[in-house]
Amino acid sequence: MTTFTDPIFHDEDAARAHLEAIRWPHGPNCPHCGNTDQGKIAKVDGRKQSHRSGLHYCNECKGQFTVTVGSVMERSKVPLHKWVFAFHLYASSKKGMSAHQLHRMLGVTYKTAWFMAHRIREAMKEDVASSGPIGGEGKTVEADETYIGKREDQSMSPQRKGRPYLKRKPGGRKMTVVALVERGGRARMFHVKDATKATVQHILFTNAPRTSTLYTDESRLYTETGKEYAGHETVNHSAKEYARGIIHTNTIENVFSVFKRGMRGVYQHCAEKHLHHYLAEFDFRYNRRAALKVSDRERAEDALRGAAGKRLMYHQASAASYA
Repeated sequence: MTTFTDPIFHDEDAARAHLEAIRWPHGPNCPHCGNTDQGKIAKVDGRKQSHRSGLHYCNECKGQFTVTVGSVMERSKVPLHKWVFAFHLYASSKKGMSAHQLHRMLGVTYKTAWFMAHRIREAMKEDVASSGPIGGEGKTVEADETYIGKREDQSMSPQRKGRPYLKRKPGGRKMTVVALVERGGRARMFHVKDATKATVQHILFTNAPRTSTLYTDESRLYTETGKEYAGHETVNHSAKEYARGIIHTNTIENVFSVFKRGMRGVYQHCAEKHLHHYLAEFDFRYNRRAALKVSDRERAEDALRGAAGKRLMYHQASAASYA
């Protein structure tokens, strides 16, 4: 169990040792050339003022590096113990933490806290290629879509074919999120421009094997695609049917509930170009939830582990991304 009195949150050397143990469990490896031969990597004496603490030298490529090189923390002037604390806060806060709250707790500027938060979300982003699909033979996948906030592009969705909205609510069209959840397993949420049959089919076929059993609501988005799966059952929400035995979409509704409570209660406003960062954050915490016996410390260490091999420059944090 981690407490806020832990030295890794206050002492720079303890934080560095903690990061090195996570990133280099078998000893330092050079991020420049990939050298893992400990006989060719030397630790530079940090007692000299001209040397940074934790500096290593690679005799293979003649390069210097620290534990932050090749990670989202590279070239950051924020002390390491504050980075470790920030990672822990985001990993342990079920509904997220605002940049304003982070800036108050860490004693950094709001701009720094905002950028740190986005870099932490980048570290939390799942590598779908390496983690593999969700679902599979004998497993159940729930699929659904939800709408949140206000989208920047207010043009009509293509499936309406020019037909006007009859019950258009004030505030315009909302941002669209399509999600898949494996019961007892992982969730994946995707920001899409429009929820169309083609978009939903691509997300399903890419992330969930057709040997899975698919549960959805009565939306026609899934009618044809569902025929490709081992089984496809629906519940009729418009008729107030929310469960029929084990057939329901309550798991995915729970994921959406936590996500929306965080977005409305904690973050309050999210520009469309940043939505994919927040989806990655909520996916990360759900996939390592307490029900799966994952502690706050383990979740934070997973996030720090995911920081490796990623960079996020300030101008990149504003880049939009659709599934």
